Amino acid sequence: MDPRSRPYRSVLYIPGSKPRALDKARGLPVDAIIFDLEDAVSAEEKENARDTLKAALAEGGYGARVKIVRINGLDTGWGADDARAVRDMDVDAVLLPKVGSAADLDALAEITGALPLWAMMETPKGMLNAAEIAAHPRLAGMVMGTNDLAKELQTRFRPDRLPMMAGLGLCLLAAKAEGLVIVDGVYNAFKDDEGLAVECAQGRDMGFDGKTLIHPAQVAVTNAAFAPSDEEIDLARRQIAAFEETEASGQGVAVVDGKIVENLHVVTAREILAKAEAIETLQAG
Repeated sequence: MDPRSRPYRSVLYIPGSKPRALDKARGLPVDAIIFDLEDAVSAEEKENARDTLKAALAEGGYGARVKIVRINGLDTGWGADDARAVRDMDVDAVLLPKVGSAADLDALAEITGALPLWAMMETPKGMLNAAEIAAHPRLAGMVMGTNDLAKELQTRFRPDRLPMMAGLGLCLLAAKAEGLVIVDGVYNAFKDDEGLAVECAQGRDMGFDGKTLIHPAQVAVTNAAFAPSDEEIDLARRQIAAFEETEASGQGVAVVDGKIVENLHVVTAREILAKAEAIETLQAG
């Protein structure tokens, strides 16, 4: 499925070491799951987490959700073994933390073979090399690691995320230039639905495909924010109809709600309808 229509509204982190959480994730209405072997797993659980996760994935039950495993960095004592383990798991992609250059992805690809790669974008070096990273032939998606980025930048928290805008924008431009999926960073206050909705709206307006989540309580707000609204779907249908009618008659230009409709608007309209249909299919499954 085209990544521009395949939904990635909600991408939930699940600890790879927690059987109960792994089981609960099978019933959550998320579009993708990041099974985490890195931050969510303590040092003493790292090795056992691989076996726990592999068993859960072998059991299945995750349906159409995209299954991504985040490994530890290859510069740690666990990363290479994680990568070898993930290569043999039933997953859709492997996610590498703190990617700073395309060479980091080369090193991972040497281990994981044909498995698609995703990159955590969470360091100043990664921001500056975003275009090079996005152009890697094996890369399928990018995930913003805004907590780590804030730490590296030594920023203060602001609801408008102004200190993040340069990094977020660089990664968005790089991902869109290469046709990749890109999802926004987490919102830490998982009980603050209002704040989450504001940040989701900002991310959606910027062009992110969805948002990473730290708690199932955040799923409903995020799914709603990154799905086409009823108004957007209605407008898309009317734009397509008006454009096709004008083309068939060969007269004048298409106009909807007082605005000219050109071919580029129709392309966007069709993408909106395709995404809406894909969401409906996922929900029905």
